Amino acid sequence: MPKRPQNDERVTARVSASVKETLQKAADLSGATLNQFLIQAALKEAQKVLEAERIISITQQDADKIFHSLENPPAANQKLLSAIARHQDFFSESHSTTR
Repeated sequence: MPKRPQNDERVTARVSASVKETLQKAADLSGATLNQFLIQAALKEAQKVLEAERIISITQQDADKIFHSLENPPAANQKLLSAIARHQDFFSESHSTTR
């Protein structure tokens, strides 16, 4: 039987009486304890924040520029050619270790 995770971490907050009253009313209406309500609400908001950080929003014009650059890459400049040469030199057989 899989072991259930222990709920032994604590989160505390100090709020005004009016804030607690509002939260308690909302918890009562949702059929949850105040603690359950707070955890559910906080987790829901945390997931929204994390999801917003995973999504990149750009305009159609910017998307067109990106796709155009991918389909028509610019010619390699001297800095890129130099970096490629250093990379190839670093990973050439003269720098690899033999076993």
